[in-house]
Amino acid sequence: MKTPRVNVKLKNIEENAKHMVEKCEKKGIKLTGVVKGSAGDIKVASAFVRGGIESIGDSRIKNIKKLRKAGFEEEIVLLRLPQLNEIEDIVEKVDVTLISEIKTIKALNKKALEKGKNQGIIVMVDVGDLREGVLPDDLEDFFAEIINLKAINIKGIGTNVGCYGGVLPSKNNTKILVDLKEKLKNKFDIELPLISGGNTATSKLIDNDEIPEGITNFRIGEGILLGTDITHQRKIEGQNQNNFTLSAKIIELKEKPSVPKGKIGHDAFGNKPEFEDKGIRLRAILAIGRQDVKVNGLTPILENAEIIGASSDHLLVDLTEVDGDFAVGDELKFSLDYGAMLALMTSEYVYKNYEQ
Repeated sequence: MKTPRVNVKLKNIEENAKHMVEKCEKKGIKLTGVVKGSAGDIKVASAFVRGGIESIGDSRIKNIKKLRKAGFEEEIVLLRLPQLNEIEDIVEKVDVTLISEIKTIKALNKKALEKGKNQGIIVMVDVGDLREGVLPDDLEDFFAEIINLKAINIKGIGTNVGCYGGVLPSKNNTKILVDLKEKLKNKFDIELPLISGGNTATSKLIDNDEIPEGITNFRIGEGILLGTDITHQRKIEGQNQNNFTLSAKIIELKEKPSVPKGKIGHDAFGNKPEFEDKGIRLRAILAIGRQDVKVNGLTPILENAEIIGASSDHLLVDLTEVDGDFAVGDELKFSLDYGAMLALMTSEYVYKNYEQ
Protein backbone atom coordinates (compact mmCIF):
# COMPACT_ATOMS: atom_id res chain seq x y z
CA MET A 1 0.00 0.00 0.00
CA LYS A 2 1.12 3.56 -0.73
CA THR A 3 3.14 5.46 1.86
CA PRO A 4 3.34 7.80 3.58
CA ARG A 5 -0.36 7.50 4.31
CA VAL A 6 -2.98 8.49 6.80
CA ASN A 7 -5.27 5.64 7.84
CA VAL A 8 -8.78 6.96 8.55
CA LYS A 9 -11.30 4.86 10.48
CA LEU A 10 -14.59 6.18 9.14
CA LYS A 11 -16.81 3.91 11.22
CA ASN A 12 -15.16 5.10 14.43
CA ILE A 13 -15.69 8.72 13.39
CA GLU A 14 -19.34 8.03 12.61
CA GLU A 15 -19.78 6.43 16.05
CA ASN A 16 -18.09 9.40 17.72
CA ALA A 17 -20.42 11.79 15.91
CA LYS A 18 -23.45 9.79 17.02
CA HIS A 19 -22.31 9.69 20.66
CA MET A 20 -21.55 13.43 20.72
CA VAL A 21 -24.89 14.30 19.12
CA GLU A 22 -26.75 12.22 21.71
CA LYS A 23 -24.79 13.70 24.63
CA CYS A 24 -25.39 17.27 23.49
CA GLU A 25 -29.07 16.73 22.68
CA LYS A 26 -29.71 15.74 26.28
CA LYS A 27 -28.75 19.31 27.20
CA GLY A 28 -30.73 20.89 24.36
CA ILE A 29 -27.57 21.59 22.35
CA LYS A 30 -27.28 21.14 18.58
CA LEU A 31 -23.93 20.33 17.02
CA THR A 32 -22.03 21.91 14.19
CA GLY A 33 -19.58 19.17 13.21
CA VAL A 34 -16.22 20.74 12.36
CA VAL A 35 -14.36 18.99 9.54
CA LYS A 36 -11.49 21.48 9.09
CA GLY A 37 -9.12 19.11 10.94
CA SER A 38 -9.54 16.68 8.04
CA ALA A 39 -9.11 19.49 5.47
CA GLY A 40 -12.82 19.29 4.63
CA ASP A 41 -12.47 15.66 3.56
CA ILE A 42 -15.63 14.44 1.79
CA LYS A 43 -15.62 10.93 3.26
CA VAL A 44 -15.02 12.23 6.76
CA ALA A 45 -17.81 14.80 6.40
CA SER A 46 -20.10 12.01 5.17
CA ALA A 47 -19.29 10.02 8.33
CA PHE A 48 -20.34 13.05 10.39
CA VAL A 49 -23.66 13.20 8.56
CA ARG A 50 -24.27 9.46 8.97
CA GLY A 51 -23.68 10.02 12.68
CA GLY A 52 -26.60 12.46 12.79
CA ILE A 53 -24.91 15.83 12.32
CA GLU A 54 -27.00 18.28 10.30
CA SER A 55 -24.63 21.25 10.32
CA ILE A 56 -21.07 21.11 8.98
CA GLY A 57 -18.37 23.68 9.82
CA ASP A 58 -15.13 24.49 8.03
CA SER A 59 -12.74 27.44 8.02
CA ARG A 60 -11.76 27.43 4.34
CA ILE A 61 -13.94 28.49 1.43
CA LYS A 62 -12.10 26.03 -0.82
CA ASN A 63 -13.20 23.15 1.39
CA ILE A 64 -16.76 24.42 1.51
CA LYS A 65 -16.93 24.66 -2.28
CA LYS A 66 -15.63 21.09 -2.41
CA LEU A 67 -18.40 19.93 -0.07
CA ARG A 68 -21.10 21.68 -2.10
CA LYS A 69 -19.73 20.23 -5.35
CA ALA A 70 -19.92 16.76 -3.77
CA GLY A 71 -23.64 17.32 -3.13
CA PHE A 72 -23.75 18.29 0.54
CA GLU A 73 -27.07 19.96 1.25
CA GLU A 74 -26.63 20.22 5.02
CA GLU A 75 -26.20 23.61 6.66
CA ILE A 76 -22.62 24.79 6.21
CA VAL A 77 -20.99 27.21 8.65
CA LEU A 78 -17.88 29.24 7.80
CA LEU A 79 -15.77 29.21 10.95
CA ARG A 80 -12.96 31.61 10.08
CA LEU A 81 -13.84 35.29 9.95
CA PRO A 82 -14.47 36.19 6.29
CA GLN A 83 -12.03 37.96 4.04
CA LEU A 84 -13.60 40.69 1.93
CA ASN A 85 -12.49 38.92 -1.27
CA GLU A 86 -14.53 35.85 -0.21
CA ILE A 87 -17.88 37.64 0.06
CA GLU A 88 -19.37 36.42 -3.21
CA ASP A 89 -18.46 32.78 -2.54
CA ILE A 90 -19.86 33.06 0.99
CA VAL A 91 -23.22 34.31 -0.24
CA GLU A 92 -23.38 31.53 -2.81
CA LYS A 93 -22.09 28.59 -0.73
CA VAL A 94 -22.37 29.35 3.00
CA ASP A 95 -25.48 29.32 5.19
CA VAL A 96 -24.05 30.83 8.38
CA THR A 97 -20.87 32.85 8.91
CA LEU A 98 -19.01 33.55 12.15
CA ILE A 99 -18.18 37.25 12.06
CA SER A 100 -16.93 40.15 14.17
CA GLU A 101 -16.43 43.14 11.86
CA ILE A 102 -19.15 45.61 10.86
CA LYS A 103 -17.43 46.38 7.54
CA THR A 104 -17.55 42.71 6.58
CA ILE A 105 -21.21 42.34 7.62
CA LYS A 106 -22.17 45.34 5.47
CA ALA A 107 -20.27 43.86 2.51
CA LEU A 108 -22.16 40.58 3.01
CA ASN A 109 -25.44 42.48 3.17
CA LYS A 110 -24.70 44.34 -0.06
CA LYS A 111 -23.76 41.19 -1.98
CA ALA A 112 -26.70 39.21 -0.57
CA LEU A 113 -29.10 41.97 -1.67
CA GLU A 114 -27.61 41.84 -5.17
CA LYS A 115 -28.11 38.06 -5.26
CA GLY A 116 -31.59 38.17 -3.74
CA LYS A 117 -30.44 36.04 -0.82
CA ASN A 118 -30.48 36.13 2.96
CA GLN A 119 -27.19 35.60 4.81
CA GLY A 120 -27.06 34.06 8.28
CA ILE A 121 -24.41 35.25 10.75
CA ILE A 122 -23.24 34.48 14.27
CA VAL A 123 -21.64 37.48 15.94
CA MET A 124 -18.55 36.32 17.80
CA VAL A 125 -17.86 37.63 21.31
CA ASP A 126 -14.45 37.60 22.98
CA VAL A 127 -14.91 36.36 26.55
CA GLY A 128 -11.20 36.30 27.34
CA ASP A 129 -9.19 34.09 24.97
CA LEU A 130 -8.29 37.14 22.82
CA ARG A 131 -8.75 35.51 19.46
CA GLU A 132 -11.76 36.71 17.46
CA GLY A 133 -14.78 38.51 18.79
CA VAL A 134 -16.42 41.75 19.87
CA LEU A 135 -15.70 42.69 23.47
CA PRO A 136 -18.82 42.26 25.64
CA ASP A 137 -19.00 45.96 26.57
CA ASP A 138 -19.06 46.90 22.87
CA LEU A 139 -21.72 44.41 21.76
CA GLU A 140 -24.81 46.63 22.04
CA ASP A 141 -23.20 49.35 19.92
CA PHE A 142 -22.12 46.69 17.43
CA PHE A 143 -25.68 45.36 17.13
CA ALA A 144 -27.06 48.88 16.69
CA GLU A 145 -24.97 49.12 13.49
CA ILE A 146 -26.23 45.86 11.93
CA ILE A 147 -29.72 45.26 13.31
CA ASN A 148 -31.53 46.83 10.35
CA LEU A 149 -29.49 45.36 7.50
CA LYS A 150 -32.15 43.80 5.27
CA ALA A 151 -30.26 40.77 3.93
CA ILE A 152 -28.57 39.81 7.21
CA ASN A 153 -30.19 37.21 9.44
CA ILE A 154 -28.56 37.43 12.88
CA LYS A 155 -28.82 33.82 14.03
CA GLY A 156 -27.11 34.38 17.36
CA ILE A 157 -23.89 35.02 19.19
CA GLY A 158 -20.94 32.76 19.87
CA THR A 159 -17.55 32.53 21.47
CA ASN A 160 -14.31 30.62 21.24
CA VAL A 161 -11.83 29.67 23.97
CA GLY A 162 -8.84 27.37 24.20
CA CYS A 163 -7.43 28.00 20.70
CA TYR A 164 -5.20 31.07 20.97
CA GLY A 165 -4.83 32.11 24.59
CA GLY A 166 -5.45 28.63 25.99
CA VAL A 167 -8.19 30.03 28.23
CA LEU A 168 -10.17 27.15 29.69
CA PRO A 169 -13.94 27.19 29.29
CA SER A 170 -15.87 27.64 32.51
CA LYS A 171 -19.46 27.99 33.61
CA ASN A 172 -18.80 31.69 34.19
CA ASN A 173 -17.19 32.64 30.89
CA THR A 174 -19.73 30.56 28.96
CA LYS A 175 -22.66 32.12 30.82
CA ILE A 176 -21.52 35.54 29.57
CA LEU A 177 -23.18 34.64 26.26
CA VAL A 178 -26.49 33.78 27.91
CA ASP A 179 -26.49 37.06 29.83
CA LEU A 180 -25.62 39.02 26.69
CA LYS A 181 -28.45 37.36 24.80
CA GLU A 182 -30.93 38.67 27.38
CA LYS A 183 -29.48 42.18 27.22
CA LEU A 184 -29.75 42.23 23.43
CA LYS A 185 -33.29 40.88 23.56
CA ASN A 186 -34.37 43.62 25.95
CA LYS A 187 -32.67 46.42 24.03
CA PHE A 188 -33.46 45.44 20.44
CA ASP A 189 -36.48 43.14 20.85
CA ILE A 190 -34.56 40.43 18.99
CA GLU A 191 -34.63 36.65 19.42
CA LEU A 192 -31.28 34.91 19.09
CA PRO A 193 -31.96 31.18 18.87
CA LEU A 194 -28.34 30.16 18.34
CA ILE A 195 -26.03 30.66 21.32
CA SER A 196 -22.82 28.94 20.24
CA GLY A 197 -20.95 28.21 23.45
CA GLY A 198 -17.66 26.91 22.10
CA ASN A 199 -15.76 23.89 20.85
CA THR A 200 -14.51 20.49 22.01
CA ALA A 201 -12.93 22.03 25.11
CA THR A 202 -16.29 23.45 26.20
CA SER A 203 -17.94 20.04 25.93
CA LYS A 204 -16.25 19.17 29.23
CA LEU A 205 -18.84 21.39 30.90
CA ILE A 206 -21.49 18.87 29.81
CA ASP A 207 -19.51 16.00 31.33
CA ASN A 208 -19.19 17.98 34.58
CA ASP A 209 -22.86 19.08 34.48
CA GLU A 210 -21.74 22.72 34.46
CA ILE A 211 -23.12 23.93 31.13
CA PRO A 212 -25.23 27.08 31.60
CA GLU A 213 -28.86 26.81 30.57
CA GLY A 214 -29.42 28.69 27.34
CA ILE A 215 -26.40 27.43 25.37
CA THR A 216 -27.88 25.92 22.20
CA ASN A 217 -24.89 25.10 19.97
CA PHE A 218 -21.38 23.67 20.06
CA ARG A 219 -18.87 23.58 17.20
CA ILE A 220 -16.99 20.30 17.67
CA GLY A 221 -14.28 18.76 15.54
CA GLU A 222 -11.46 17.23 17.60
CA GLY A 223 -13.84 15.43 19.97
CA ILE A 224 -15.37 13.62 17.01
CA LEU A 225 -12.33 13.18 14.78
CA LEU A 226 -9.91 12.04 17.49
CA GLY A 227 -12.06 11.50 20.58
CA THR A 228 -9.72 13.79 22.51
CA ASP A 229 -9.70 17.25 24.09
CA ILE A 230 -6.19 18.66 23.77
CA THR A 231 -7.00 21.79 25.78
CA HIS A 232 -7.72 19.67 28.86
CA GLN A 233 -5.22 16.94 27.84
CA ARG A 234 -7.87 14.23 28.09
CA LYS A 235 -9.43 11.36 26.20
CA ILE A 236 -13.18 11.84 26.04
CA GLU A 237 -15.01 9.01 27.75
CA GLY A 238 -17.07 6.89 25.37
CA GLN A 239 -15.31 8.18 22.23
CA ASN A 240 -13.04 6.19 19.91
CA GLN A 241 -9.41 7.31 19.73
CA ASN A 242 -6.67 6.69 17.13
CA ASN A 243 -9.12 7.22 14.30
CA PHE A 244 -6.26 8.74 12.28
CA THR A 245 -2.82 7.09 12.18
CA LEU A 246 0.28 7.61 10.06
CA SER A 247 2.13 4.83 8.28
CA ALA A 248 5.58 5.58 6.84
CA LYS A 249 8.30 3.34 5.40
CA ILE A 250 11.90 2.92 6.45
CA ILE A 251 14.21 4.18 3.69
CA GLU A 252 17.46 3.83 5.64
CA LEU A 253 18.35 1.60 8.61
CA LYS A 254 21.82 1.86 10.11
CA GLU A 255 23.72 1.91 13.38
CA LYS A 256 25.17 5.38 13.87
CA PRO A 257 26.56 7.56 16.66
CA SER A 258 24.00 9.54 18.63
CA VAL A 259 25.98 12.80 18.41
CA PRO A 260 26.96 14.44 15.09
CA LYS A 261 30.63 15.21 14.39
CA GLY A 262 31.72 18.79 13.83
CA LYS A 263 30.71 22.24 15.02
CA ILE A 264 26.94 22.49 15.57
CA GLY A 265 25.15 25.40 13.92
CA HIS A 266 21.46 25.82 13.09
CA ASP A 267 19.34 23.31 11.22
CA ALA A 268 17.25 23.99 8.09
CA PHE A 269 14.47 25.49 10.23
CA GLY A 270 16.70 27.88 12.15
CA ASN A 271 16.88 25.79 15.32
CA LYS A 272 20.12 24.89 17.08
CA PRO A 273 19.82 21.20 18.01
CA GLU A 274 21.22 19.64 21.15
CA PHE A 275 22.26 15.99 21.45
CA GLU A 276 22.73 13.50 24.27
CA ASP A 277 25.53 11.00 23.82
CA LYS A 278 23.96 7.54 24.06
CA GLY A 279 26.62 5.77 22.04
CA ILE A 280 25.87 3.82 18.87
CA ARG A 281 22.13 3.54 18.13
CA LEU A 282 19.98 1.76 15.56
CA ARG A 283 18.39 4.57 13.58
CA ALA A 284 15.65 4.38 10.97
CA ILE A 285 14.97 7.17 8.50
CA LEU A 286 11.37 7.32 7.31
CA ALA A 287 9.96 8.95 4.18
CA ILE A 288 7.98 11.72 5.92
CA GLY A 289 9.08 15.09 7.26
CA ARG A 290 8.23 18.55 8.52
CA GLN A 291 6.80 19.59 5.15
CA ASP A 292 3.96 17.12 5.74
CA VAL A 293 3.46 16.78 9.48
CA LYS A 294 3.80 18.42 12.88
CA VAL A 295 6.54 16.10 14.12
CA ASN A 296 5.98 16.68 17.84
CA GLY A 297 2.37 15.60 17.31
CA LEU A 298 3.46 12.05 16.40
CA THR A 299 3.67 9.19 18.90
CA PRO A 300 5.21 5.87 17.77
CA ILE A 301 2.85 2.95 18.29
CA LEU A 302 5.82 0.58 18.70
CA GLU A 303 6.78 0.42 22.36
CA ASN A 304 10.19 1.99 23.11
CA ALA A 305 10.55 3.56 19.64
CA GLU A 306 11.70 7.19 19.95
CA ILE A 307 11.49 10.04 17.45
CA ILE A 308 14.87 11.78 17.58
CA GLY A 309 14.50 14.42 14.89
CA ALA A 310 13.28 15.42 11.47
CA SER A 311 14.13 17.46 8.41
CA SER A 312 11.67 18.67 5.77
CA ASP A 313 11.55 15.22 4.12
CA HIS A 314 12.93 12.75 6.69
CA LEU A 315 11.85 11.48 10.10
CA LEU A 316 14.53 9.89 12.30
CA VAL A 317 13.46 7.19 14.74
CA ASP A 318 15.63 5.36 17.28
CA LEU A 319 14.74 1.65 17.28
CA THR A 320 17.55 0.44 19.57
CA GLU A 321 15.26 -0.46 22.48
CA VAL A 322 12.49 -2.01 20.36
CA ASP A 323 12.06 -5.78 20.33
CA GLY A 324 12.11 -7.37 16.89
CA ASP A 325 13.97 -7.13 13.61
CA PHE A 326 13.58 -4.39 11.04
CA ALA A 327 14.50 -3.90 7.39
CA VAL A 328 14.41 -1.20 4.76
CA GLY A 329 10.87 -1.14 3.38
CA ASP A 330 9.18 -1.92 6.71
CA GLU A 331 6.40 0.39 7.84
CA LEU A 332 6.24 2.15 11.19
CA LYS A 333 2.97 3.48 12.56
CA PHE A 334 2.19 6.57 14.65
CA SER A 335 -0.77 7.99 16.50
CA LEU A 336 -1.55 11.67 15.90
CA ASP A 337 -2.60 14.71 17.83
CA TYR A 338 -4.84 17.35 16.25
CA GLY A 339 -2.01 19.37 14.70
CA ALA A 340 -0.37 16.32 13.16
CA MET A 341 -3.69 15.11 11.75
CA LEU A 342 -4.43 18.53 10.26
CA ALA A 343 -1.05 18.78 8.54
CA LEU A 344 -1.16 15.25 7.15
CA MET A 345 -4.72 15.56 5.85
CA THR A 346 -3.78 18.86 4.19
CA SER A 347 -0.59 17.55 2.55
CA GLU A 348 -0.97 16.51 -1.08
CA TYR A 349 2.09 14.27 -0.63
CA VAL A 350 0.38 11.97 1.88
CA TYR A 351 -1.98 9.22 0.65
CA LYS A 352 -5.33 8.90 2.40
CA ASN A 353 -6.43 5.35 3.19
CA TYR A 354 -10.04 4.99 4.34
CA GLU A 355 -10.96 2.10 6.61
CA GLN A 356 -14.53 1.15 7.46
